[in-house]
Amino acid sequence: MLQKSIKKFAFTLAETLIVMGIIGVVAALTLPNLNSSTGDKEKVAKVKKIYQNLQDAYGRATAVYGPIEEWAGTNGYVTEVRFGERMTEFMKISKSCKNDSGCFSSSGDMADLGENSSYYKYILADGTSVAFDMGSPYPYIWVDIDGPNKGPSEIGKDLFHFYISQGNQKGQLFPWGGDTDTSSGEDDCPKSKDEGCTNWVIKHGNMDYLKTDSSGKCKNSSITLDGVSNTTCK
Repeated sequence: MLQKSIKKFAFTLAETLIVMGIIGVVAALTLPNLNSSTGDKEKVAKVKKIYQNLQDAYGRATAVYGPIEEWAGTNGYVTEVRFGERMTEFMKISKSCKNDSGCFSSSGDMADLGENSSYYKYILADGTSVAFDMGSPYPYIWVDIDGPNKGPSEIGKDLFHFYISQGNQKGQLFPWGGDTDTSSGEDDCPKSKDEGCTNWVIKHGNMDYLKTDSSGKCKNSSITLDGVSNTTCK
């Protein structure tokens, strides 16, 4: 009995290589943007988390000890240390450097955070570095979401600034640029990639200011970020 022959079809080697080449080109074009987007989302989540942790610790401290003036004073080294001691009572820390080195990088935009003894410093259980600096009249708060040994330690990328208001909403904790008090530094983010971008992250939930030029225009689109009608490059 004769058997019918069945002809099987398959891709040739050349066709397979062409398809693989196309896939490679598409991956090369899309993966960097995807990785960048994922990385930014993780950073935004970290900034929001530490802001919540700071607010919670500060709220607990004032609930137990009263207004900040009653337990930390209003300026100088004593305020900084007392503020740090009270805040760490209500935060999960893995290492306390107090006024010594070891909790912040000694390079980057705020290199003096690493070595300067005028900052009260510690590292949280999740690896975030926190520092308190004597302000006028209340302490300023610096945060490195990557800790002392990772990341560039650059303002707006992994280094962020918070503070306790002395103006219109006195005694409340804000991201830098988040109060209506002009002394809070209503910085021109995204045109200026500085402390005011801390408030941008909290308010808008993205780091798209890093994708703009000096005028605030997104590099890959015609959108110009203004923080009001345009808050994302997407």
